Amino acid sequence: MLAFRTEIRNTPNQQTIKIYLMDVALDKSIKKLLKTLDGVNNIEIQESLARNRVEENITIFRKKDVNINELKSNIDKILNDYFTIS
Repeated sequence: MLAFRTEIRNTPNQQTIKIYLMDVALDKSIKKLLKTLDGVNNIEIQESLARNRVEENITIFRKKDVNINELKSNIDKILNDYFTIS
């Protein structure tokens, strides 16, 4: 099973990126790593409400006018590198 999964989600106000980690103990360190990424406005660790998901997720709110697909691609690359090195 993969160490993480990312999804673009629609909220009433804006699109967000959700990150689901297999090991939720890494949520805080991943949040700290991604907080400095260009295009990120805010990051929250939230309780997952859907079934068949890990108990927490990292929700990333993008800055205005940032392309959500490019931001997701950058996050995926950073996380792939993080879990390849670890």
